Amino acid sequence: MFTENEIATLIEIPEILDATIKARENFKTNQVEYLEITDHDFLSLVMMTPSVGIALANGSVSLFEELALNKMARKMSRGGYFLKVDPVCHAMKFLIADYDKWELSFFEVIKVAMDATVDKQSISASNSDLIDQPIISFARDLMSVPYILVRFMSSFFLHDEAEIVDNRAISRVEFDKIKDIGNKLELNDLHVFKSFCNTFEVR
Repeated sequence: MFTENEIATLIEIPEILDATIKARENFKTNQVEYLEITDHDFLSLVMMTPSVGIALANGSVSLFEELALNKMARKMSRGGYFLKVDPVCHAMKFLIADYDKWELSFFEVIKVAMDATVDKQSISASNSDLIDQPIISFARDLMSVPYILVRFMSSFFLHDEAEIVDNRAISRVEFDKIKDIGNKLELNDLHVFKSFCNTFEVR
């Protein structure tokens, strides 16, 4: 997941700040008028959208998933809120309640962030020669892409980025949601994303 400092760095990029401000005002106008949230914390909420979508793939957010999402929110929010309500956790409740309404518009902000930080043209589209060993293949593919792309992928699809190179069991609905998110974020054409998907064991 992204850290507070990484979100602070991203929000300093003019294109990302502009897209975040527009999305925040739209969210406040059409979802929760009196929401008090900074640009930094709203970008944190936006970056959690894929994780929220995966958590909702089965129809509702489990207690374990809620705890994991809250941990992610607190790691990204500005300044830490251990003794009071975290604004990202608070805003996330409104996103969960009306996810389908906000998914695509929030994904547009994420695409702006990726376009501003990742040169997709420079990423090799060559296929790995270890397609029969998905974990080894993916580990090698990770070495050929920019670090920020690895951070995006781990933040969107994993609770623990330390486990990015691992074999994971996942339900069919969750796997389909990951592929759907990859398609909507225009990651599906990148070999490294396809390689990542190959590391999942679909139950």
